[in-house]
Amino acid sequence: MAAPGAEEDVFGRYRSPLVSRYASPEMGFNFSERRKFGTWRRLWLYLAQAEKSLGLPITDEQIQEMEANLDNIDFKMAAEEEKRLRHDVMAHVHTFAHCCPKAAAIIHLGATSCYVGDNTDLIVLRDGFNLLLPKLATVITRLADFAEQYADLPTLGFTHYQPAQLTTVGKRCCLWIQDLCMDLRNLERARDDLRFRGVKGTTGTQASFLQLFEGDHDKVEELDRLVTVKAGFKRAYLVTGQTYSRKVDVEVLSVLASLGASIHKICTDIRLLANLKEIEEPFETDQIGSSAMPYKRNPMRSERCCSLARHLMTLVMNPLHTASVQWFERTLDDSANRRVCLAEAFLTADIILSTLQNISEGFVVYPKVIERRIRQELPFMATENIIMAMVKAGGNRQDCHEKIRILSQQAAAVVKQEGGDNDLIAQIRAEPYFSPIQGQLESLLEPTSFTGRASQQVARFLKEEARPMLTLYQSKMGVKMELAL
Repeated sequence: MAAPGAEEDVFGRYRSPLVSRYASPEMGFNFSERRKFGTWRRLWLYLAQAEKSLGLPITDEQIQEMEANLDNIDFKMAAEEEKRLRHDVMAHVHTFAHCCPKAAAIIHLGATSCYVGDNTDLIVLRDGFNLLLPKLATVITRLADFAEQYADLPTLGFTHYQPAQLTTVGKRCCLWIQDLCMDLRNLERARDDLRFRGVKGTTGTQASFLQLFEGDHDKVEELDRLVTVKAGFKRAYLVTGQTYSRKVDVEVLSVLASLGASIHKICTDIRLLANLKEIEEPFETDQIGSSAMPYKRNPMRSERCCSLARHLMTLVMNPLHTASVQWFERTLDDSANRRVCLAEAFLTADIILSTLQNISEGFVVYPKVIERRIRQELPFMATENIIMAMVKAGGNRQDCHEKIRILSQQAAAVVKQEGGDNDLIAQIRAEPYFSPIQGQLESLLEPTSFTGRASQQVARFLKEEARPMLTLYQSKMGVKMELAL
């Protein structure tokens, strides 16, 4: 195939499906070139404004010229400058200066590349968390409603994916919610722990700014504070090298990887339940499950979540390696790696949260299927209750145990060797020995008597943990932050 021409459309080049296929427009914009370089220009403006306020010879006219050209970015010129200079920051300094000839002399004054690069990354990470947190809270809310609705519906529990004691559909869902509540706390903490790199200079010593302000330490500290506040941060890191510590990226991607693990577990459970035909994710009227098998109802949303969650979980290895090999004040081998892994982590987290929200808003539950599976396993589980009832009716515990052991093995043979239904209860009804408790068998086999305190646990968990956490989160968030467009 011939190489594509320069004028070819976007379909002739590879595009990351994280953006082209899955991620929300908001998260896509947050990591876009326009957002990045627009933020660089705002940071240059903040620096100039702060320097002017502290007495440097910067004019109102220069500030106004910068303000008027924050989003007037000539990307073609910037690309040409970068190709010539082999330096992305200086390419954009020149491009901005071309728009602002009067301010050209004071753009980037005293700063190093990481002033715009690292500070922009911190802004974008913060805003990425602000986009993820409402989505996570919405998922928890939807699952909490589902758990409340099905708090009392018995279902077969599984350990080792083998039949175990009964639980309820709502109680199982609370296990999912509890993990996501941990993620909500972790994401909030990671966001709130972020600080601004601030105005630190080439090796973090602020030497260039100390020279600008003729040795006035107070003015240098005030410059750092002013720019930090203008960027929307309450605190800046007190010490940095040329960059902020790359351990920060480790903490950020660790909580996102943990979220990925939670969602992978939840969606794996949903896939297994779909196989059992007990619970399914939404399935559209015209949706096709298989190109070859028209009857298929594949859990493709849950499969997508698992697939992308695996990718998210692996991304944390990148900042771990990067942090470990940063020599002294900084090496540049962090740069290319971070361009990929930071954006991909947030884009992937955004996708799986949006998909899980869609799933949680359209669960289809099949109570009759759930009941049938319980009936297949419950007779074996009920044998201890039957023994106790017989003893209370005057029977001998050892004799009763032996009778049930023999009948249980016969019933198991019917199920495993003949493919029939579990007929243990029918055999017990037909056995004269058990005549003293024939009238109690129905109550002894009532599924709700085998779910323990599952219903009560759901009610307490939702009341005391899940819903209060959501209320607290909503009160702290207030209005949703709007990204500058």
